[in-house]
Amino acid sequence: MVDSQYYLPNDVGISALDCSEAFRLLSPREKMYAHYLSRAAWYGGLAVLLQTSPESANIFVLLQRIFRKQTPAQLEKDATAAGLSSEEYQAFLVYAAGLYANMGNYKSFGDTKFIPNLPKYKLEALVKASQAFQEQPTEMKALWDSCSCLIYSLEKRQKQLGLGDKGITTYFSGNCSLEDAELAQKFLDSKKLSAYNTRLFKRENGGKACYEVRLASAEQKGQNCSTLSCCGSFNFEDKEFSVKRGDYSPLMEKVASNLQQAQAFAANENQRKMLEEYQRSFTLGSIEAHKEGSRYWIKDKSPIVESYIGFIESYRDPFGSRGEFEGFVAIVNKAMSERFANLVSSAEVLLPELPWPQDFEKDTFLKPDFTSLDVLTFAGSGIPAGINIPNYDDIRQSEGFKNVSLGNVLAVAYATQKEKLTFLEEDDKDMFIQWKGPSFDVQVGLHELLGHGSGKLFVQDDNGEFNFDQTKVINPESKQLVSSWYHGSETWDSKFTTIASSYEECRAECVGLYLCLNKQVLSIFGNEGQQADDVIYVNWLSMVRGGLLGLEFYTPESQSWRQAHMQARFVILRVLLEVGEGLVGLKEVTGQDGKPDIRITLDRSKISTVGKDAIHRFLCKLQVFKSTADVAGGRALYEGYSTVSDGGSHDFLRLRETVLLRKEARKMFVQANTKIKGERLNLSKLKLFIQIRKGPNRERQKGGSQMPIVAMLEDDEDVMRRFGSSLYLS
Repeated sequence: MVDSQYYLPNDVGISALDCSEAFRLLSPREKMYAHYLSRAAWYGGLAVLLQTSPESANIFVLLQRIFRKQTPAQLEKDATAAGLSSEEYQAFLVYAAGLYANMGNYKSFGDTKFIPNLPKYKLEALVKASQAFQEQPTEMKALWDSCSCLIYSLEKRQKQLGLGDKGITTYFSGNCSLEDAELAQKFLDSKKLSAYNTRLFKRENGGKACYEVRLASAEQKGQNCSTLSCCGSFNFEDKEFSVKRGDYSPLMEKVASNLQQAQAFAANENQRKMLEEYQRSFTLGSIEAHKEGSRYWIKDKSPIVESYIGFIESYRDPFGSRGEFEGFVAIVNKAMSERFANLVSSAEVLLPELPWPQDFEKDTFLKPDFTSLDVLTFAGSGIPAGINIPNYDDIRQSEGFKNVSLGNVLAVAYATQKEKLTFLEEDDKDMFIQWKGPSFDVQVGLHELLGHGSGKLFVQDDNGEFNFDQTKVINPESKQLVSSWYHGSETWDSKFTTIASSYEECRAECVGLYLCLNKQVLSIFGNEGQQADDVIYVNWLSMVRGGLLGLEFYTPESQSWRQAHMQARFVILRVLLEVGEGLVGLKEVTGQDGKPDIRITLDRSKISTVGKDAIHRFLCKLQVFKSTADVAGGRALYEGYSTVSDGGSHDFLRLRETVLLRKEARKMFVQANTKIKGERLNLSKLKLFIQIRKGPNRERQKGGSQMPIVAMLEDDEDVMRRFGSSLYLS
C-alpha cells in the first residue's frame, strides 16, 4: 500500500475563486488590461513546470492532448470500456486537477510528490483508449513512455523536492550538490548577478567541473549579447563558469508580447513604464530591469487592477536563492482595503512597539499600498493568502513595497467543517470556526505589513559607506558593538540561503502574534471587547495548531523541512512549549475511532503575559541576527528550534505519525478565465474548472527544445483559453 501522503483523495476539497462582481465593475479598458496581463501570467506560469521535476512538462502535455479531444464525460465512456471503475476514473481526474493546480506532480505546499491513486496499467489503458491516442498513436505513445515510469516512481530521492541525494530539483542539474550551489552563489555575487531568474547546470570537461548559469529570457545566447555584460565565459576559483541567456525562451517571448499588448490599456505613465521594464527583463534576462519595473510598480498607488509578475518566491529552490515564476492579476476590494489603509496609517505608531531597539528599525517607514484583492488570475504553483513584494532587499529598505491580501482566497481557503477540525478540544471548535476568518485577516495584515515590512539590514556598500553608525550601535543580545553586517551585493537570501525563507516567515508570524494583542489593531479590523479577546485567542490557537500540523511537512529520513511557513509555525510552537507555565499543552489521547489522537490546550489567561514575553524575547533574537548578518547565530537558533526529535518532554516523531494519520488534503482552487469574442471580452463562468502550473523532461534539462509545450498552446485559440483554466471535474 502506498502511503496516503503520496496521492490526492477522491474527495479533495475544491473551491471557486469568485471575482465576477469585481470584474463586472471594471471599465472596458480595465478589462482589456487585466486580460493581457492574465495571458502573460499564464504563459509565464508554464515555466513552473520546467522548474519542478523532469517529468512534469510531459505529463502536462499528455493531459492537454487528451482533454483537447474529449470532454471528461466523453472520456469517461472510453475509460469505462477500458476497464476503469468510476472510483478509478475519479482518481484520474483528481490527479489531473492536482497536476494543473500545483503546476507539476509535486505539491506546491509541502513539496512531496503525488501519484495517481489507480494502478499504472489502468492509467495506461485510459490513455490508449482516449481519442487523442487513437488519432495520433505514435506521438501519444512517445509521450506516455517519456513520463509513465516517473509518474509512479516513489524511489527515495523522488519522493520530495531537494538538492543532491535529498530530492529532485530542476533548478540544478542532477549532479549538483550543496557545495556546487554555494560555489555558484559566490560566483554570482562576484558578478553582482542575482540568482532569481537562473538555473545551474554542471558538467565535467577533462576531469574539471564546468558550470553553466542559464538566465530566463526570450533572447538566446547568440542575440545581442553585448546588451547584458554578465553573459560570457569566466574562470572563478579555478572553475569554468559560463552565463547564457535563453532559458524558457519561447515562454518568455510570449510573456513579453502580452505585456506589450497590456501596455496599450495602461491607466497611467507608471503602469506603462512598469510594463516596459518588465518586457525588457523577460526579453534580456535582466533582474535589474525587473527591479526598475518594480520601482514603477511601487509608485503606481491604489490601481483598480493590481498585478505583479516575475521570478518571485524562493521557497522551492533547495538553496533558497532562485525564484519560482509567478504572475497574478486581481481587482481591488474597496471595503476591506479601507481597513488595511487604516492599518498602514497606524504603522508608525505600532512599529516602536516591536521588541528590538530603534537602531534595528528602518530609518524611515515608507508607507506602502495595502489592498484587499479578488484574484482573477494567479499563475504559479500555488496561491497564497497575502503577499509582501518586491523581495529585493535594497528596494524594500529604501524605496518601499506593497502589501496585498487576497480576499476571495481567504474567503474559501480557511472555511472548515467542524467534523474535520483536528486536535482541538470540543469547547474550542465552535469558537475556532466562528473567529478563524476575522483572526486571519488580522494576522495576514500584521504579517505582511509590519512583519515583512519591518526591520533594518546593516550594510556597508561597495564604497565603504555604512547605513548605520558602527561606532555606536549596540547589539542587545551581546551588549557589545555590532560587529557584523552585509557587504556590497550580499543580500538576506544570499547570506542565509537554505533557512532564509522559513526564518523570515517565522519572524513575520511572530510580529503578527505579538501585535495582535494591541487593542488599536483589533479595533481597526472591527473587533472590540469580548470579540477582540476571542480573536486574539483564536489567532494564537491557530498558530499553535499550525505548528503541530507542520509536522506533516517534515521528512525524518533526510531530517529536512519541505515547507517554509509550516516549519516557521513549528518553531513558534516549540518556543511556546519551552516557556512552560501551562501556556500550551499537547496531550496524546485515543480518539473515538480507537486510533491515536492529540489534544491542544492553550491557557488564554496567559497569552498576554507568559506568551507575549516568550515571543518578545524570541522575536528580538530573530531580528538581531538578521540585521547583523550573523548567519552562525541565526542558524544555531533557528535550526535548534526546528529539530524534530523523539526525546524530551514531547516525542515529536510519534506526534508526526498521528498528524499524518489524521491529515486533510489542501483544497484546490478554481480560477476564472477571460476570452475575447468578437469585440467583447468575456469572463468564463465558474463551473468546476481547474487551473494549471509546472515541469521539464531530462532531455530538456540538458538543453533540448521547450517548443512542444508552446507549439501545442498555439494550435488554436480554444487551447489558448483552456491552458489558463480548463478541466471539468463534472
